[in-house]
Amino acid sequence: MASLYLLIPVSLIFCALAIAIFFWAVNNGQYDDLDGEGERILFGDDDDLEPSREDPLQQDQSQQDQSQQDKPREDTSLQEEVQDVKLDEVKPSE
Repeated sequence: MASLYLLIPVSLIFCALAIAIFFWAVNNGQYDDLDGEGERILFGDDDDLEPSREDPLQQDQSQQDQSQQDKPREDTSLQEEVQDVKLDEVKPSE
């Protein structure tokens, strides 16, 4: 019986908290568009076409762009800094 004096207020607080979170979600638009995500998956944009469906000329261009992005860029400022650090290194005395 003594445990009911603790469990009943805890359960009431829990229920009040759940109701408050539900009303917060409704007021912030969480339940405004229930069908939107399902329609987006079924009738989504055609921007993400498979490469086999694209125009062959676009494929060649996109492959060239990708290969150019994969090439490492020469950064002369970084190379100069590395050379400066090597020159500034202290040689141990004999």
